[in-house]
Amino acid sequence: MSLYLPCDSLARAVGADAVASALAGQDLQRTSSRGLYWLEPLLEVDTPQGRIGFGPLTASDVPSVLDALQGEPSSHPLALGLVEELPYLKSQQRLLFARAGITRPLSLDDYRAHGGFEGLTRAVTVGGDQTATEVFDSGLRGRGGAAFPAGIKWRTVRATQAVQKYIVCNADEGDSGTFADRMLMEGDPFLLIEGMAIAGITVGASYGYIYVRSEYPQAIATLNEALEIARSNGYLGANVGGSGLAFDMEVRVGAGAYICGEETALLDSLEGKRGVVRAKPPIPALKGLFGLPTLVHNVLTLASVPLILAKGAQFYRDYGMGRSLGTMPFQLAGNILHGGLVERAFGLTLRELVEDYGGGTASGRPLKAAQVGGPLGAWVPPSQFDTPLDYEAFAGIGAMLGHGGVVVADDSLDMAQMARFALQFCAEESCGKCTPCRIGSTRGVEVIDRLLAAPDQSGRDEQVIILKDLCDTMQYGSLCALGGMAPFPVVSALKYFPADFGLQSSEADQ
Repeated sequence: MSLYLPCDSLARAVGADAVASALAGQDLQRTSSRGLYWLEPLLEVDTPQGRIGFGPLTASDVPSVLDALQGEPSSHPLALGLVEELPYLKSQQRLLFARAGITRPLSLDDYRAHGGFEGLTRAVTVGGDQTATEVFDSGLRGRGGAAFPAGIKWRTVRATQAVQKYIVCNADEGDSGTFADRMLMEGDPFLLIEGMAIAGITVGASYGYIYVRSEYPQAIATLNEALEIARSNGYLGANVGGSGLAFDMEVRVGAGAYICGEETALLDSLEGKRGVVRAKPPIPALKGLFGLPTLVHNVLTLASVPLILAKGAQFYRDYGMGRSLGTMPFQLAGNILHGGLVERAFGLTLRELVEDYGGGTASGRPLKAAQVGGPLGAWVPPSQFDTPLDYEAFAGIGAMLGHGGVVVADDSLDMAQMARFALQFCAEESCGKCTPCRIGSTRGVEVIDRLLAAPDQSGRDEQVIILKDLCDTMQYGSLCALGGMAPFPVVSALKYFPADFGLQSSEADQ
């Protein structure tokens, strides 16, 4: 009887290693995580019907679970039934995370048995022109936040002549409530390696870097080991997958600067400099790392490529809506009952995500808002929860999807303080290159403090005018998205939650 327990860092943080120790002597395999985080540690057991689950477990639960497995497993109070039949998981459309919870992260046999390296094999067969066309035709857009069409980047780098080109994976996952990159790097590292290898041989880049934040030590260790395995099996090196083309890569560790999630600041950091945003043009596709053509994508974007090549562009386009094609791994965090990863095609609503999947707040109090897209994302009130999760639909309500993180709050959260925090965060994380971000964020904190301390309506009205003018300056005058998007949580908090600032609705809307 085979047993499966995640080695994901979140599962380990809530006791998975202790459960594994209690299962010593059993046929136990440590797998990636399903992303059903409220059930971790989640133990799965092979049965003729499929894998059944127990969770969340503690080490002290193990003896009773083992006893139940000798009789009627469903009688155990922590029994969940067939894991893949759980409504949370069954209704998902897992493309990127199809192997999540099933395979062992560093088992090349597991990866290949579940479709691994089929995309690379096809890319080698069809050649660079067709591979670049497949990526373009798939409609894949960058999953790091900007949502720029990936195929345009690929064609630009491929067409640019240079003695050296690079692939850079932006794995500096710093947004609040996000963990999909970490899950994939820890749980399915060969998928990222395959995506980067396809990119390398397609655009003519012979070397790549995965830039990972230092707060992800397990992901770093897993990636380094996976790179050695891939290299020794011919998937990296002088003859990638039998293509006759060379591509290799390495992991570089960032020091935790939020600004290094911006692609040009990341490139400066890779070059050994302080991470500072570069003015564009030139764009990195033409003049990137060390002044050479560089394809920069985030983890989820590169990890989407093997499936597109293996299944074809049309298969990928059949998911999603409008110009938002494929699937997105949404991440539920904050004050949420069922926190975890939900991979669905673009087009489901925020209400479905927060209420149906997430189960509402963990506190049981009424929902107040959800911040979508990280610490610079807008606060979306329940009245807007029926908006489809689509890049254009969210832009239409003054919000963004970003990296897919959703942080949920109940009615006890003070939105004025969250608006202040957004500007304080921007002030602390700014690279300092442009004035609107460097100075505007600091002045913004001061304006909010004066607004909250104002003794009368006239004083509050005056500060609201100043704050909105400042937000306009930051949004349209900043060099990058840090200063440009810091106003989003401020303006949305003012608009939808004026009472938290001591305002009437008419004051906030002026």
